[in-house]
This record gives sequence, structure tokens and C-alpha cells, in this order.
Amino acid sequence: MPRKKPFSNKQKKKQLQVKRERKRGDTGSGPSSRNASVERGGERQSDTSDSETTDIRKINQQPVSQEVKYDPNRFRLHFEKESKEEVEKRKKLAREKILQAVCDKELEVDINEIYPSDKCLSFPRRPSWTYNMTRDSLLKKEEKSYRDYLDDMHSRNAPGTLSHFEHNLETWRQLWRVLEMSDIILLIVDIRHPVLQFPPDLYHYFTKDLQKHVILVLNKVDLCPPPLVIAWKHYMASQFPNLNIVCFTSHPGQPYSTVLQKKRTGRKPGWSDAGGLLDIYKACQEITSGRVDISSWEHKIQRDAVAQRLDDEHPDEEAESVLVEHQSDSAMEMSSSSNELYKDGVLTLGCIGFPNVGKSSIINSLVGRKVVSVSRTPGHTKYFQTYYLTPTVKLCDCPGLVFPSRVNKELQILSGIYPVSQLQDPYTSVGYLCERTPFLSVLKLKHPSLQDEPQREQGAEEPKWTAFDVCEAWAERRGYKTAKAARNDVYRAANSLLRLAIDGRLCLCLRPPGYSCLKEHWENHVDLQEIIALQGRAAKVEGAGEREEDEDEESSSEPEEERDRDADDDEDGDDEDEGCGYRRQKNKNPPVFTTNIFNVLRENKYE
Repeated sequence: MPRKKPFSNKQKKKQLQVKRERKRGDTGSGPSSRNASVERGGERQSDTSDSETTDIRKINQQPVSQEVKYDPNRFRLHFEKESKEEVEKRKKLAREKILQAVCDKELEVDINEIYPSDKCLSFPRRPSWTYNMTRDSLLKKEEKSYRDYLDDMHSRNAPGTLSHFEHNLETWRQLWRVLEMSDIILLIVDIRHPVLQFPPDLYHYFTKDLQKHVILVLNKVDLCPPPLVIAWKHYMASQFPNLNIVCFTSHPGQPYSTVLQKKRTGRKPGWSDAGGLLDIYKACQEITSGRVDISSWEHKIQRDAVAQRLDDEHPDEEAESVLVEHQSDSAMEMSSSSNELYKDGVLTLGCIGFPNVGKSSIINSLVGRKVVSVSRTPGHTKYFQTYYLTPTVKLCDCPGLVFPSRVNKELQILSGIYPVSQLQDPYTSVGYLCERTPFLSVLKLKHPSLQDEPQREQGAEEPKWTAFDVCEAWAERRGYKTAKAARNDVYRAANSLLRLAIDGRLCLCLRPPGYSCLKEHWENHVDLQEIIALQGRAAKVEGAGEREEDEDEESSSEPEEERDRDADDDEDGDDEDEGCGYRRQKNKNPPVFTTNIFNVLRENKYE
């Protein structure tokens, strides 16, 4: 008998996708794609909680291996469970509500609206303790203090007003350890929505109670128009005058050439090519004021950059080793907060941020090579580690934490704090996104009611869109079908659209208060060229506009092209940070900004 040919990677992915769908109950049965989606709503998203508490949902279940010494599920995201009635109500709204574009003013968000001072949106504090206490008594005291915190939080806020926030005490314990150990906190936020991820209570606790410093890292600045980056920087400085602010990007000069493109264009930079490394160093140098010698850190940044330019082919052969410490529970649980700064002549930096703000990418860039795996899945970092950048500079990593706030849950999902694959209702978030972006021109969709019409009559009225219509049209264009009945898989289409938004392909950026009125001021700001240089955007090359139009046409003609497979194909897998590896492709021509990704922001292109 002839031997069977081995399966290709593409076939393996397809088989894995079908297995996932069957496992989740995606039978594809039903008279239409809409009804099939309703059937999946109750079964596909089963509760993954293994707790006796019925109102808490534990997500991101990881397989446990006997060879691994730590529990990968210890720091799983714990969120409040939503009732079936609430989920079904939102699904019905997504089918019926006609989408209407909001005005630019609606994109402006004040931090006091997200974290109102009268609602006591604090984070749980570690209770006091002494060395006379046993480990068990300390843990019980922490558990009681945390339960009291949750009761107080819910008593001050009406049901449904609070956002999703972390209910896993183990993760909060990691935050306590990092705050106690650190001399300076790197608080990392996504520049597209920084006020959602900057809890004022944490800032005031660290600067006033602990008398330490915070550096706000505005990450992913390559996804924002330069004037908006400057506006956010000035807004945060006006709200928190003593805050040190630094802009950062792991992808300088690497735009997406199409909305559907999976990998970014241009050469593949190494971790040391990230924009903003020296700015973080200078901010730390200004804070320490010579009380600790961190000059070796500056030499490391320069040395890494030079070594990477010289060794394009085999940089790993002579790469410096990185000292990594895995903190044990006993070492952290019985450690007290120390008022001694720069203990033993070492500067300790604590890295804190919400899920999906790019914290792991910043750590890899600071270290100079990949030491933390990167994923779009919130809650990917599973344990506490410290990394020695140099003998006098140490970096502490903390799992991503979601603080309580009053932001609506649709915006929370679009900011990436909730795993898309775990959503019971992705449709309302899609509707929220479409009302704030020109989705028709960007996605080039055809209304489901017009799919069978060869050509629309001139002068005919434009059909009205609902969130569900958008998902069905996207499923038709991308070829997403249910496993058995081969109907449009609107659930998968909705997830795909949300991933495009989270990854920055379909970019939604919030704006500080008053941005619309002062837009011309920010467009002519003296710091504009500095931000453009940080983003790695070269001067506009002749003919780039024509190439942009050609690429847009290509992307709309072949939805299943090899080069246009979107992130849905490797659902929630590890992102190797999209090309931020060491190996670089030789490219004689400098990267050009081939598309105007800011068209979804109704902004002009700045290069």
C-alpha cells in the first residue's frame, strides 16, 4: 500500500480548529447562522471555574504537567460571572440596534470618569503582620482582609456599574511583593487608551505611602498619530505633576501594510531596536540622582545595539547570559516592606501593568533578548521572576492585573483585558467598535441582505447595519463556516474583528478631554518630530500613496490569500512579538510607511 503523505502545517491547523469547535459544542446545526450562534451561546462558552463560588469565573485554564514545578493556573484571571439573562439581553441588542457613528467628542475620555474619587476604587492592601506570626496565620489574615475589601467595594458600587476586575488573591499577592521590593515602578499602559490602565490609587499609594517613584511608560506609540501621543503625554502630566512619563515602542517603523496582514512590514528588528530604552534609563538616572551607580545599564543598551547591527546572521552565539531568579513563596510571604532604597547598591525596577499592554515585550527589550514569552492572551504571565539587567540593575516582573474601575465592559474587551476566546457575547463589543471607526471603508464589507444581488441599483437606499450584520458580512468575506452545516460562523467572525482591534490592525484610539478643540495645536507642537523619530517613520517616499491604494485593492480581492491570513488562524497562541526576534532579513531599502493606518481615526498621516 502507498504511504500516506504527512499533513502540512495548514492541514494540521485546520484539523485543530475543527477539534476545538467540536469540543466547544459547535455543531453548526440550525436554520441559519444566526440561530446556530444562539445555540452555541449557551454551550460553547462553558464555565471553566473549578471553584465552589458560583459568581466567579476562572478563565485561561492551562494543562498541568508533572515536570513543571509551579502551578500554571495559580494566577488565572478571576472575573465576576455574568448572568445568562444579561448575556442574552446584549445579544438581542446586537441584532436589533442600528449602528450610528459617534462624534469625535465621544472618543474623549477623562480619567475621573473611569476612576471617580467618590466611589473608592482602590486596590486591596496587604494587612500588617509581624515575624511572630506563622505562615498559615498570615495567609488567613490576608484572605480575610481581601474578603472585607470585596464586600466594601460591592457595597459602595451598584451591581453592574463596576468593570471586570481581578478576583484572584494570588495575583494581588504578587503585586504586594513587587511593590515592597521595588525602588521604582514602571507602570505600563497602552497609548491607545492610557486612562483605562492607570489606576490613580496605585500611583498615590506608591508615591505618598511608600515614598517611591513611578515612571509611566506609554507603550505602542507606533499605533497612534504623533499629535495624539503628545496630547496624552501632556494630559497625564497635568493630572499627575510629579509623574515621570516615557514613550515606548517595540515596533519602530513597522506599520501594517493591510488591515488583514498578520506580520508587520519592513525588516525584523531585534529587541534592542525598540524605541524608548534610553528614555527609561534617563528617567531612572534622574530619579536616583547618583545614589546608585547605573552607568553599566547605559553601556549595556549601547553595547546591545552595536552588537545587533554587527551580527545580523548569528547574534545568539555570543549573547550575554541573563541571571534569572525564581522567587519562592516562602521568600516572598514573610518579606516586609523596606524603607531602604537601592539595597546593596542595586536599583530594583518593578514592572506593573494591565494584561495586553505589552509588558513582556518591554521586559524583553530591556533585557536585550527574549526571556519572557509574548502572547495576545490576557493573563499569559504565570509566575513572578526577577532579571538582572546588570549587576546594579534588577527588574521584577508581575502578572498582569485588572484594577476595579467604572469603564464599560465593551471598551474593556477592546483594550484586551478579557480573553476574546472566552467571551460569551462578542457582538456588542463589535458594535461599539464599528460606531467609532469607519468599518465599511476599512473592511470593505457587503451587507448580508445584498449578498445574492449581482449589482446594486444606483440611487438605492443604503442598508442599515447592526453589529450582527457586520459579523455575518465578515464571516462571508473571510469564509468562516461552521463545521457541519457550513453556515456563516458569526461567532468566529466577531472574535476575528475584536482581535484585529486589539492587535492594532483596526485601530481605535481614545483621546484626552479637549483634544478636538486643540487638535491644531497638537498637530503643530514642537515635540512632533521627536515622536515621529521615536516611531521610526522615515520621510515620505514618492509613490507610497500609489502603493497604498494597490495594496488595499489586493487585500479586498482575495480574502483567503496566504499573506492576508489574520490572527484567528493561531488563536490565542504565543506571539513571537511579530518579528522582534534576533534574525533580521537584509533589506537595502529603508522601510516605508506604506499605508495610512490612521484612516480609521479620521486623522491625517504623519511621517
